[in-house]
Amino acid sequence: MAFIEAAGLTKTYTPKGASPVHALDGLDLEVPQSTVTALLGPNGAGKTTTVKVLTTLTQPTAGSARIDGIDVLAHPERIRPIIGVSGQYAAVDENLTGFENLDMVGRLYHLGAAQSRVRAQELITLFDLEEAKNRPVKGFSGGMRRRIDLAGALVTRPKVLFLDEPTTGLDPRSRLGMWDIITGLVSQGTTVLLTTQYLEEADQLADSISVIDDGRVIAEGTSDELKASIGGQRVEITLVDPGDSATTVEVLRRFGNSEPTTAAEGRELTVNASDAPAALQGILAELGSRSIRLFDAGMRRPTLDDVFLRLTGHSATAETSDAVPTKKMKRAAKKEKSRS
Repeated sequence: MAFIEAAGLTKTYTPKGASPVHALDGLDLEVPQSTVTALLGPNGAGKTTTVKVLTTLTQPTAGSARIDGIDVLAHPERIRPIIGVSGQYAAVDENLTGFENLDMVGRLYHLGAAQSRVRAQELITLFDLEEAKNRPVKGFSGGMRRRIDLAGALVTRPKVLFLDEPTTGLDPRSRLGMWDIITGLVSQGTTVLLTTQYLEEADQLADSISVIDDGRVIAEGTSDELKASIGGQRVEITLVDPGDSATTVEVLRRFGNSEPTTAAEGRELTVNASDAPAALQGILAELGSRSIRLFDAGMRRPTLDDVFLRLTGHSATAETSDAVPTKKMKRAAKKEKSRS
């Protein structure tokens, strides 16, 4: 049995005078114990709403959810002690020091003064914040704020850790450091559910990935499986003369396993290939024999946008929110209703 289970989760907002907005639309999810599952999707897909339901912060319109066999909706008071949550924005008191923030969290969880201070120091050491522990958080960098926020989610040593886009806005070094910390926690038995827009993050951390769009899980699997589902590897050719496009398409068809696509007025061509290195060698040899000149040629794997464009028809960088509908969304809904 999965450690985290969700079945048919629905969350519908109905703004006054506007059409209903479905943040979740029958979402199903299973997360095995002591693993990392990534919810991968653009802003507005339903990732944050899913986390809010599972962490007892909001009630779904319909559906059910369980964590460690406990009904999330029926017994939220039993769920809260076993989970830790780190949201998109660091939930820290900027006027307190790093140590004071962690000590405060421990006391709020009734650990007692002595135990709270011991646990705060353990986390300061774990997150490499020793030099900054007595400085007010308002002077912390973005990466340090994320670390102190994640540390706060671990004060009670939770069985389950929910991370809502934990590395958004971090520089590459801070992101790598956060990945190392998360990997270490899982190796010690923590179950992690994280939301992310970054396929590279899911590549590094996730044992499984659930792709969410429009409030539903539309694909599941490992990172490699998701990439393979849209063609695996690709060969890309850029021509000097777009007049050679038709001939190049014929060559790509012979060596690829999909219909070639063209862009930039026929100069850029792409084809999927099950064995991209062999396909590229054959394509280059054939084009060379026909004296077709190239600007560039190479192989690549699908990107995050490739996955989403194939699965959803739109980019993974949509800038909408899956929280309560915005005023802009409400106005658009009202206009649509007036037209109908």
